[in-house]
Amino acid sequence: MINSGLTYDVKILLAWGESITGNKKITEWLMKNGYSELGIFHFALRNEDRSRKWLLDNKFPHLLALINGIEGNKDALEWLQTHGYAILFKMALVGDGHEEVYEEMIQSELKLFAMLAKKMQRVKDEIEEQNNDIHRISRS
Repeated sequence: MINSGLTYDVKILLAWGESITGNKKITEWLMKNGYSELGIFHFALRNEDRSRKWLLDNKFPHLLALINGIEGNKDALEWLQTHGYAILFKMALVGDGHEEVYEEMIQSELKLFAMLAKKMQRVKDEIEEQNNDIHRISRS
């Protein structure tokens, strides 16, 4: 069995996908119903330091490594591989824009994970776009 690091019911993974895309009600539901790590992931993905620290402090370093891998952090990608998180490793690559890995996952039994990773990529791309928007850059 491949260690996905995401041993949740499919319905919970689908709810997580909704949380990733910004559904506040679903994020709150996850946090109130025993899936705090998935709800907090929503904030950590959006660069909230307190949420990233929470993931580490509460024994979810694999979720933080996923986010860091999406951001192109080579050490995080290596950590995921070294610790046997093959699916999270692939998700991080997809989230970082590796279309060939996405296609490979879509063609396999990892379709749901590929779709979740694409949602993460969209969030990170939006953040990047906002950070590079000349109209948002401070003149100070």
